[in-house]
Amino acid sequence: MSALQKMMGWVDDRFPLTATYKAHLSEYYAPKNFNFWYFFGSLALLVLVMQIVTGIFLTMNYKPDSMLAFASVEYIMRDVDWGWLIRYMHSTGASMFFVVVYLHMFRGLMYGSYRKPRELIWIFGVLIYLALMAEAFLGYLLPWGQMSYWGAQVIVNLFAAVPFIGDDLSIWIRGDYVISDATLNRFFAFHVIALPLVLIALVAVHLVALHEVGSNNPDGIEIKKKKDANGIPLDGIPFHPYYTVKDIVGVIVFLMVFSAIVFFGPTMGGYFLEANNFIPADPLKTPPHIAPLWYFTPFYAILRAVPPMFGSQFPGVVAMGMSIVLIFFLPWLDRGKVKSIRYRGPIYKIMLALFIVSFVGLGYLGLLPPSPVATIIAQTFSVIYFLFFLLMPWYTSIDKTKPEPERVTG
Repeated sequence: MSALQKMMGWVDDRFPLTATYKAHLSEYYAPKNFNFWYFFGSLALLVLVMQIVTGIFLTMNYKPDSMLAFASVEYIMRDVDWGWLIRYMHSTGASMFFVVVYLHMFRGLMYGSYRKPRELIWIFGVLIYLALMAEAFLGYLLPWGQMSYWGAQVIVNLFAAVPFIGDDLSIWIRGDYVISDATLNRFFAFHVIALPLVLIALVAVHLVALHEVGSNNPDGIEIKKKKDANGIPLDGIPFHPYYTVKDIVGVIVFLMVFSAIVFFGPTMGGYFLEANNFIPADPLKTPPHIAPLWYFTPFYAILRAVPPMFGSQFPGVVAMGMSIVLIFFLPWLDRGKVKSIRYRGPIYKIMLALFIVSFVGLGYLGLLPPSPVATIIAQTFSVIYFLFFLLMPWYTSIDKTKPEPERVTG
């Protein structure tokens, strides 16, 4: 027995290192027909690690002080060795995180990855999405630029629309009567410590739940139903080395795109970093058009599409909240006989296409200044968005489906 084997044996007697490696990598059998849509889970994990590492380096020079925050970001960009690269990696990573997560969720909608027995995986995934939105919002204030300040002002003021407790709630969130140094400090604490811990915990339970029931596949059939004499799924292959190698290809392509953005277009025309955020925050000068970053704009457009009632924006806040809450209930709203879009009927395919068009359309409208025409279009898209969920029990139950194959088809 070699020295390395002796050392591994000593570790395994005290910690389940080899057993964990086998359970989650070399002896975790994944369906053999994964396609490129299955890259985005591992890419989301890559971006999370990248955000944590770059965030640690940024906090070494950032000052969570309303008088110093903007100057400290400029100092990072201009004077810290490679500071500009770390800051652009972090800001680009924030947007790319949402790109990857949205594509990952779309994969779930296509192939029914939220259906039994994966309901809990889906719920943990939506919780990760909510935590990611909170993390992005809190981090958005930290540069203390014009759009950071006024964007935070608008979002926190939405809580004031809650009946009876709204004013006290918004003051409690801000820690002051206006966005101030107290707000910046608490947002910094949550962004740097609290929410990353929540995200890491949610990702861990998401993966544990996934490996407990097994991965879904483009055919939407369970590979555990067909096993050989050794209990190994006939249509499964070990995650390592087959899918670790495949994921590395996805990582390389992703890093090529990511690097091109960081080095050649880090602001992405104002979609990743707005011009107004390169101006110090001025509480006395409101920007002509305040809009959140692109990954929040679908929900912001829904908020604006709902007209105020009795001078309160509360109905819009409720609609915006419900547009996210409904995502949790997908496993129970879908009554389809099959999981995968490959065997779904035309109704689901049409509804999913309309949903994607409405979501992208709302995202675009949320970036634009409000106008009567844009409001009517946003209201139309909002209705389509909600009907996708609310009518799902009906249209999935009547939809004509194709028979699922016995084995995965590749």
